[in-house]
Amino acid sequence: MEHNYKGLSSKEVNIRIKKGLTNKNKVVPTKSILKIITDNIFTLFNLLNFVLALLVFLVSSYKNLLFMGIVICNTLISMIQEIRSKRVVDKLSIITSLKTSVIRDNKIFTIDNEDIVLDDIIILKSGNQIVTDCVILDGNIDVNESFITGESDLINYKEGESLKSGSFVVVGKAIARVEHVGNDNYVNVISKDAKYVKPLNSILMNSLNKIIKLVSICIIPLGILLFINQYNLDKNLEVSIVNTVAALLGMIPEGLVLLTSTVLAVSVIRLSKINVLVQELYCIEMLARVDTICLDKTGTITSGKMEVVDVIKLKDYDLNEIMGNIVNTLDIDNATSEALNNYFKKYNNYHVIKKIPFSPINKYSGVKFEEGKFLIGAPEFLSDKVIDEVIQNQDNRTLLITKDDEPIGVIILKDEIRKNAKKMLNYLQKQNVDIKIISGDNLKTISRVMLEVGIKPIGIDLSKKKLDDIDKYNVFSRVTPVQKKQLIEELQSKNHFVAMTGDGVNDVLALKQADCSITIKGGTDAARNVSQLILLDDDFNSIPNIIKEGRRTINNIERSATLFLAKTTYAFLLVLIFMIVNFNYPFQPIQLTLTNFFTIGVPSFVLALEPNDNLIKGNFLINVFSKSLPTSLTIVLNILVLAILGNFINLTDSQISTLCVLMTGFTGFLLLFKICYPLNKLRLTLIILLIIGFITTIIGFREFFSLTILNFKMFIFILILIVISIIIFSLMSLLVDKLIKKFPKLFKE
Repeated sequence: MEHNYKGLSSKEVNIRIKKGLTNKNKVVPTKSILKIITDNIFTLFNLLNFVLALLVFLVSSYKNLLFMGIVICNTLISMIQEIRSKRVVDKLSIITSLKTSVIRDNKIFTIDNEDIVLDDIIILKSGNQIVTDCVILDGNIDVNESFITGESDLINYKEGESLKSGSFVVVGKAIARVEHVGNDNYVNVISKDAKYVKPLNSILMNSLNKIIKLVSICIIPLGILLFINQYNLDKNLEVSIVNTVAALLGMIPEGLVLLTSTVLAVSVIRLSKINVLVQELYCIEMLARVDTICLDKTGTITSGKMEVVDVIKLKDYDLNEIMGNIVNTLDIDNATSEALNNYFKKYNNYHVIKKIPFSPINKYSGVKFEEGKFLIGAPEFLSDKVIDEVIQNQDNRTLLITKDDEPIGVIILKDEIRKNAKKMLNYLQKQNVDIKIISGDNLKTISRVMLEVGIKPIGIDLSKKKLDDIDKYNVFSRVTPVQKKQLIEELQSKNHFVAMTGDGVNDVLALKQADCSITIKGGTDAARNVSQLILLDDDFNSIPNIIKEGRRTINNIERSATLFLAKTTYAFLLVLIFMIVNFNYPFQPIQLTLTNFFTIGVPSFVLALEPNDNLIKGNFLINVFSKSLPTSLTIVLNILVLAILGNFINLTDSQISTLCVLMTGFTGFLLLFKICYPLNKLRLTLIILLIIGFITTIIGFREFFSLTILNFKMFIFILILIVISIIIFSLMSLLVDKLIKKFPKLFKE
């Protein structure tokens, strides 16, 4: 677009910067380092651990403070990983920061949106986000204001009319003057009431919050009741406090919270190495659960580039001259116009009366000249007449040219298929991810592309036919932006986890609706603004690696969470039991530190980083508890047997405690073996090393962990318990498996 605007001078810009009249974003994209440190230190679990440590310290049982070393290490690891993740995200956010073209000193510059100043002259074109309130000085554009009004209908704005920040240019080009910046912009003024905020649908986070809430509610009253019971047994304050602290420590799954935050942070870093920017941490979980992916053909399967391969006359007109005048007159910035501009020589011998801008709803554009009204667009939208056989037989994209509503010619364009598109789609199919192609193109064009990448198309043209069953089709053609969103909603209503890829303004509504939204760095401002993942190399073919990373993360968190919640469950049950029975609690904090380190802490972090791209199924909490419950019940039964029979056969409290530690460790290894099955070299080596480490530590540091030497009576007792434990563990596991099969609905989302 030619212009006669000089824009602000450098001196005028500097004056406005000094006055603070810039479009600076007051929202920090990530937490500050100080905020990360304070958030990791001042947690509910750290507070509980500190109080328990203080109680142990006051009774001078210093060796039982060892658990605080693990708490401190956990906190440091979490902080380091989150700070590292922050730095990665901040660095990538700079790369993807939104920019605007401005005119200054009679030259065009591309600057960050935050550097716009009051009265700047900006250039707006198709796909741009309108980031400041401004008034049009020249041009004509169609704007989508759905972000601020909720209405998806396009609104036409022309010279002299004001534009609101937060909207997007869909069609056309304009030059505008900035009227408001920063907090004075309309979108910021009304953001609290009108801004769309997508709710975070994280099953993982919701599950963890439920566990934390339950523990927080129960731990104080249960601790008080248990202390009273233990103190009444022998009136020994030190023993009562140590026993109570040991019981409550088992209930706190602090390692699980650390594990989750650390593994998600590691995933952010891993994804950054394949040029993927994660804008929302828990979208990694949504990726892991995706069973349906909706792809926009243009820009995803095809590169977005097109070329004219043929021009067919239907009437005796000079199509080169007609198209030369049209492309010279229309100011359209998209792949189709680029192909037309590259093919047709520009003419300027027709007299313009009115421009007819392209509309994604009508799917045509044109110009009314004195020589006639010429339109170019989708054939089925331009003519009610029987379309020539030459159009019907075309598998490539076709554009119909009409003069005064009479078809006069056809332009054939071909999409460029992305290099690795076929490989990407094959991977998705092998992973049982249902592929849906949603496009504004005609059905034949999309079907040809699908066949070219190895997918049999079963399509429906939504401009001609009403959708009856979404599961019947994998190709949806002539889809409007609103229909794209409706298709996503329909899939979600059938309990599908849906990912959506797109790079244009017409994809924004669908991207907002999807469970996981993906765009490219070269996508429109609108698409990048709402997407959770941005592909910095502008290539959707990295999607398989992203899905693998998501599944690895959540599958492994779920598997490791089984270890943590087995401990929380048996500790909770033991607290309830030992509140009412007249036995000393059999563990000291130092002993739980030993069993937790070898059966939970080390294996959970090793397994959490292992490759795992299985499809996520079922409810997180139910999956975890169904696997951990047999272990918890086995441990509880072992301890009850030891407490009752141990006193009956005159074992000392130290001997009973030693047997409880050994049997808890043994049962923990049973669970570890179960969740590691089938064994590979890593898992087998891990289990062997952990068992060796556990036995060596018990033998080498027996007195430190308050353990006794096994005598013959204890040895026979433990052999019997090992056999019984294996039987109970197997029976409990079978019982849970049968319950899952008998009541499958209870174990699904």
